[in-house]
Amino acid sequence: MTTALLVAAGYLAGSIPFGLLLVRLGRGVDIRRYGSGNIGASNVWRSFGRRLGLPVALLDIAKGFVPALLGVLVVDDLTAVLAGGAAMLGHWRPLFIGFKRGGKMVATGGGVFLAVAPLVGLIGAAVWIASFLVSRFTSVGSLAAAAALPPAAALLGEPWPVIVFATLASLAVVVLHRGNIRRLREGSEHRFDFRRRRRKRAAAV
Repeated sequence: MTTALLVAAGYLAGSIPFGLLLVRLGRGVDIRRYGSGNIGASNVWRSFGRRLGLPVALLDIAKGFVPALLGVLVVDDLTAVLAGGAAMLGHWRPLFIGFKRGGKMVATGGGVFLAVAPLVGLIGAAVWIASFLVSRFTSVGSLAAAAALPPAAALLGEPWPVIVFATLASLAVVVLHRGNIRRLREGSEHRFDFRRRRRKRAAAV
């Protein structure tokens, strides 16, 4: 019963569309009409800068971290990854926006790993940052981090639920980024431009 409640709570937490809510509150617009149309932190940051992008990223991480941490503390690792996986599913298809397209689960998945296997989560974060800084493609960072998770979990001797979850989460990230993979192959994927927000602010002065 406790496991079922935590899984349900994880899905509900994951379904909170923080990107949509914060952009609507802060700018009065629908983030789904900007950039990639995604409600996740990457699109918010790319479209409106770090003042909205960073809070969304932290909240998206938290909605994976909290259910998974409760699973670890209250029951066991299996319950933790089930609750965390439910949060990722909620982020992808949020109940609160009618199961329409949500985010690509990267930040939320990162939060899950920080709760159930912190060192694996930190390795994934380090790989994401390094790959992103070199390529300036958020999708490359996400795909590289996803690829690093299963071997990291196995090499660090994590319990089997964490290893299985790392494998499934990695596959899910790849599937959700298949459009990005196609654009990378075609050379049409957009690089993240750190200077764009500064140029917009300068133009507005």
